[in-house]
Amino acid sequence: MNPIQRRIEEMNQRVAEIRQAGLYFYLQPLEELNGAWAKINGRRMLNFASYSYLGLLGHPKIEAAAREALARYGTGTHGVRILAGSLPLHEALEQTIARFKKAEAAIVYSSGYATNLATVAALVDRHDVVICDKFDHASIVDGCLLSQARFVRFHHNDVADLEQRLQKADPDAGRLVIVDAVFSMDGDVINLPEVSRLCREYGALLMVDEAHSLGVLGETGHGIEEHFGLEGAVDVKMGTLSKTIPSVGGYVAGSQELITYLKHVARAFVFSAALPPAQTAAATASFEVMEEEPERVTRLQRNVESFLGGLKARGFNTLNSETPVVPIICGEDEQAYRMTRLCQEEGIFVLPVVSPAVPLGLARLRANVTAVHSEEDISHALDVFERAGKAVGII
Repeated sequence: MNPIQRRIEEMNQRVAEIRQAGLYFYLQPLEELNGAWAKINGRRMLNFASYSYLGLLGHPKIEAAAREALARYGTGTHGVRILAGSLPLHEALEQTIARFKKAEAAIVYSSGYATNLATVAALVDRHDVVICDKFDHASIVDGCLLSQARFVRFHHNDVADLEQRLQKADPDAGRLVIVDAVFSMDGDVINLPEVSRLCREYGALLMVDEAHSLGVLGETGHGIEEHFGLEGAVDVKMGTLSKTIPSVGGYVAGSQELITYLKHVARAFVFSAALPPAQTAAATASFEVMEEEPERVTRLQRNVESFLGGLKARGFNTLNSETPVVPIICGEDEQAYRMTRLCQEEGIFVLPVVSPAVPLGLARLRANVTAVHSEEDISHALDVFERAGKAVGII
């Protein structure tokens, strides 16, 4: 059998077996979204699977901005940014992001995945070395592989191992270190003070993916640099526009020289159609709402403390999470599937993450708490998780 066809059949067989066992929970259409609640398969469920950390989806100012852009510019741009696809809306969004991230300039891409893929591949080549945390997002890994640079990974959040990798790097090669600010499967935070110090000491550029830290970390949600009080510590500030920001796309903020370079070299920018007008305007308005309503960040951080504390008090293993991304460790894949089914039967929409997305034996429910969860929502969810955890034997 053709190896390609064999891989296709193996995956289809795995999906079919999970479906037959009644344990397939992916790709469920969300028919309605309303704050902390969602309607799925006709059932109203408390949503703990959303990346809308500040609850901005459906905000009237954001929706009004999208409608106005749609009325003025239509549904698309009919071109790539560098040729005929740029609108004043795109420039306004990039200027807004640059101000928010305290950078000179910014560039916007069509997706967060494309942002990492294109940026990494544009910055390093086969003569360089790129050094990543082992738990970095798949889009970073793919960008490193595409770049053909020497690809080195250090143990997760282990600054001593990072220093060893930097010491061994060719001193004549370009060096780029890439880390997540908040790791998407474990919810822990990178040791930015030490990572930044090492990058300065060894002459490496530092790129940080803030997909899960924008609106989450820092007193006002400005991210990892605000969280640690280290403005200017990051050279390449990457983030997405589809999690805290209820739109689509990704961005990089940094020096004017960096952004000019990326706008002429990064292939996913040069050769991809521009963001649609409505999504662009929505993203811009979202940053403005974050500035105008800082109480959302305060509420989120309070909810994170309450939710994490409640899970730990009930005996759950949540690894080292200190953010809205909360892993509830179940162990084997089967246990994660069974616990998911029990939670969904009681009206909690949460999803399992299993191998190979996470290591064998560390399957989990990834529960995301948001600013729009009430105290009652969190208390109810904790009770459901506790009953399910006891039923499957993980607490």
